Amino acid sequence: MTKAVCPGSFDPVTAGHLDVIERSARLFEEVYVVVAMNAAKTPLFSAETRVDVIRRALDKRGCENVAVASTDGLITDYCKQVGATVIVKGLRQNGDYEAELSMALVNRKLANVETLFLPADPALEHISSSVVKDVARHGGDVTGMVPDCVVPMLNEALRNERKSS
Repeated sequence: MTKAVCPGSFDPVTAGHLDVIERSARLFEEVYVVVAMNAAKTPLFSAETRVDVIRRALDKRGCENVAVASTDGLITDYCKQVGATVIVKGLRQNGDYEAELSMALVNRKLANVETLFLPADPALEHISSSVVKDVARHGGDVTGMVPDCVVPMLNEALRNERKSS
C-alpha cells in the first residue's frame, strides 16, 4: 500500500491546496495532510485551527482516505512515522520548482522518500496563502480562493491583527 504525505503551512488552506490533496487522494491509498511549522513564517492561524479547517473542507469533499495532522519536526520523520514513501507537492508557475527541488533532494537523502510534483490546476495556479491574506487585508473578496468556512475566520483574524498593531 502506497502512502503519501502532502505537507504545507496551509495558512490558510486554499482552493489550490485542496485540489492537490484531492488529486493525491485519487493516486494513493492513504494520504496524510501535514500542517508543518515553518520557522521562517509567522502564521496567522494556530496549527490546531489549520488542521480543523482542512478536516472540515475535506469532509465536505468526501476524501475518506485522507488524514490531517500537524508536526513541528522534519517531514521525513513524519513520513517514517506513518510509513509514507512519497511526498506530494503542488507546483505553480511562479518558480516553486527551484525551491521544491532542493527540498525533494534533501528529503530523498534523509529518508529515501521520493517527491511527486503535481502541476497546479491552471484555474487555481495564481492562488497562494500569501495572496489570499494580502487580498483580504486590503478588503478584497477571497470567496472561491479558500473554503467557505475560511472567509469569516480570515476576516476576523485580520481584524484582530489590525487591533494589535
